Amino acid sequence: MIEFLSQKISWIDLEYWFYIFNDLSLLYLIVPFFVLELIRYAYLKRLNANVIFDSLANIITFGAFFAIEILLGILAITKLYFWIYQNISLPHLDLNWATIIACIILADFAYYWEHRMMHRIGIGWATHTVHHSSPHFNMSVAYRFGPFDAIMPIVFSLPLVMLGFDPILVLLSEVFVQVFQTLLHTEIIGKLIKPVEFIFNTPSHHRVHHGSNRQYWDKNYAGIFIIWDRLLGTFEPEVEKVVYGISEPLQSTNPIKVFFHGITRFFKKLKQIDGIHNKLLAFIKPPDWMPSNQKIPKS
Repeated sequence: MIEFLSQKISWIDLEYWFYIFNDLSLLYLIVPFFVLELIRYAYLKRLNANVIFDSLANIITFGAFFAIEILLGILAITKLYFWIYQNISLPHLDLNWATIIACIILADFAYYWEHRMMHRIGIGWATHTVHHSSPHFNMSVAYRFGPFDAIMPIVFSLPLVMLGFDPILVLLSEVFVQVFQTLLHTEIIGKLIKPVEFIFNTPSHHRVHHGSNRQYWDKNYAGIFIIWDRLLGTFEPEVEKVVYGISEPLQSTNPIKVFFHGITRFFKKLKQIDGIHNKLLAFIKPPDWMPSNQKIPKS
């Protein structure tokens, strides 16, 4: 086993396998599964204009998010990652099965904390609320992104580069975590066998995460391994029927309104807050925070 894990991998082979699991999964898994979900909606007589337009809005927000991510990748992210990798990282790690597996696990742990931050600070929720605002739950919702969703993860990815992992491996591992999450956005799959439900994130666990039910708020942040939530006190099982969406429903399928509504609501909140100090605190305080014990519902 040690010999296998230490076996060096060529970049061509690595990129090929990530291409199979990351990029091509859209064609051989995600799109066919989404079609199956549409058939299920039709069978249950739930396929209506709102579901269709909501799904289209999800895809359009992904296009806007992807454009921002590409721009960041060209202008900042890769240059920053490689500068850190070349100047202030620990000794560079070889590319083998051990480092690939370790990088994916660490990327998943970093995702847990990034995801938790996006829920627990004002500016994080202002962008991440977009992902939670759909009243439906299907694979198109996995592509529903906010304007800053490509920016905030950088803080949590850089430590992996500083540990000596190649920046490209870090980025590929992050995409792998995201693709895994995509597969969890479905109502078709119920609860799986207990060992799987105990260790891994599953559709049941992720349905809880998308629930607007009060007991489901800010639970099950995991990417691949739900064990992080169990260890860190943020796990909640699926018991009560999940009501999808946010506490202050968006009630729109307009993709522009969907994409920007969190930022718009956040700046409306800032206008209600007196004093520069308190306005700045609103960026890092929980989303429902207001000075003088005045509360705004988390939307």
